[in-house]
Amino acid sequence: MEIPFAKVQGNGNDFIIIDEYRHTVIPDDMKGQFAVNYCDRRFGIGADGVIYLSKSEKSDIRMRIFQPDASEAEMCGNGIRCLAKYALDAGYVKGSCTVETPAGLLAVTMAYRDDEFSATITMTFPLFDRKDIPATGSGEYKEHIGSFDVYAVNTGVPHAVIPVNSVDSIDITTAAPPIRNHPTFPQGANVNFMEKTGENSIRIRTFERGVEDETLSCGTGATASAAVARKLGLVGDTVSVDTPGGPLTIYLKDEVKMEGPAVTVFGGVILF
Repeated sequence: MEIPFAKVQGNGNDFIIIDEYRHTVIPDDMKGQFAVNYCDRRFGIGADGVIYLSKSEKSDIRMRIFQPDASEAEMCGNGIRCLAKYALDAGYVKGSCTVETPAGLLAVTMAYRDDEFSATITMTFPLFDRKDIPATGSGEYKEHIGSFDVYAVNTGVPHAVIPVNSVDSIDITTAAPPIRNHPTFPQGANVNFMEKTGENSIRIRTFERGVEDETLSCGTGATASAAVARKLGLVGDTVSVDTPGGPLTIYLKDEVKMEGPAVTVFGGVILF
């Protein structure tokens, strides 16, 4: 059969979107393996995940995201922007909507400015208590793992954040896995190395759980890093986050919001 898809990226964090708004395209028991097959950058389409868009009884649309290792992630900040752009272009939503995710309902506002799409996501509030990350032990998370001081927070998914003098000096494929798989994280954790670059700006590099490699950008990772940086007194309430794939803006005052772009790369049909 033929399966239409769209390839959409947010700051280089790229996703295959499967439109199930009107009917199921990929059966639930095949969604994970489908992601394994088509996220492959040599033998598939190539992506950091597969997003399934469907109707929701609780909100305007529903998002499920499966990663290249077949696991289902609770949420993805860059992924929601990509989903929102697709849904807006398809006429499923207007300039504001809510998205159902396993991490909860998230509000989105979006618009085109000079033909460039931008969306602001109201993120889940950062949770610092170990039981909410989840992590073993009690209280807020700070551990010394290897040569790093590691903080952790849940911004929809668990994130470890490590302040460093320079993110460019880190061999991330060597340094991140022992933290990502540390026994204090029963569900594993994404790993972000964070460098303060200005009064209210940081740079990050992220190793993503499920992708098991560095990605060009991570929305929940940018939010987590900004939240930890503010908690440490390094930044204020509005934080510019520079990722290898481009900039994001995180707002941390009353609500936690993430603002950034999304771009449709191409569309096609899979002969399945």
